[in-house]
Amino acid sequence: MIATRILAVISAMCFVLAFTLALMLAPDTTLGQAVSTVHLHWLAAIQDVARKSVSEWAWMNVALPVLMRPVWLLPAGLGLVAAGAAATAATRRGGARSHRRRS
Repeated sequence: MIATRILAVISAMCFVLAFTLALMLAPDTTLGQAVSTVHLHWLAAIQDVARKSVSEWAWMNVALPVLMRPVWLLPAGLGLVAAGAAATAATRRGGARSHRRRS
């Protein structure tokens, strides 16, 4: 019950953030451009961490394509995942209930 509400709130926050980013920034702004606008050296630091701790493959095939997508796509995707998790958690049934009538 509480997990469903928390996931629904996270989903709503992600959708509001995605909508705000889509309205406020240029339509062709990528996630990499937005991150480098906030702090110039973050992309280099993220790249170094990804290459040293994970692998070159993960940087080239996972992180780099995500950074090349529009800035609003990541929060929208996270919002969809959180909404799906909230809907799944809301439809779970509890333990078997007794069908006997109580008087």
